[in-house]
Amino acid sequence: MKNYIIAAIILIIAVNINTSAQVKTSAQEVATPELAQQREEQKKRVVAHYLAMKNSLVVSDFKKTATAASEFSTAFGKFKFKKLTLDEMNTATTARKDIKALADSIAVSPSINEQRKLFEKLSIQFWSIVEKVKPENMMLYKQKCPMMGTTWVSDDKKIENPYYPKNMLTCGEVIAEK
Repeated sequence: MKNYIIAAIILIIAVNINTSAQVKTSAQEVATPELAQQREEQKKRVVAHYLAMKNSLVVSDFKKTATAASEFSTAFGKFKFKKLTLDEMNTATTARKDIKALADSIAVSPSINEQRKLFEKLSIQFWSIVEKVKPENMMLYKQKCPMMGTTWVSDDKKIENPYYPKNMLTCGEVIAEK
């Protein structure tokens, strides 16, 4: 008899805990239009700062690249991933750490060539999580220079190679889009 009572109590507690967790999850997922708009603005800032880095590398502007990298790192650091499974959250969190470290390194890099090497690594990582940070109604393109094998992300299908702008500005192709 004691076993049945204990089992019943445990079952009641488990149901209450599960219901409480479901209510919290549902409440967390309900966003006001203002919160949704703020999130879109965060996404726009993250992508805009990434594109500013890319565009400043296209024109070989060392200082603008450093500034854009610093601004990207700050904006990306404030961005919170939402509605991910535990595995997706772990992957995204690891990617964020790596991407921020690369952006911070670009910001303090001693040369434009070093910035480009770091940007290549950052771009690969950024593409892996781009769906989680891209604003709605924005198309992003993964582009690749087939001669050098380098990739980057652009908001335009037009090729402007940030790695070799003097000799191979238009060398590249769109290899994916999201």
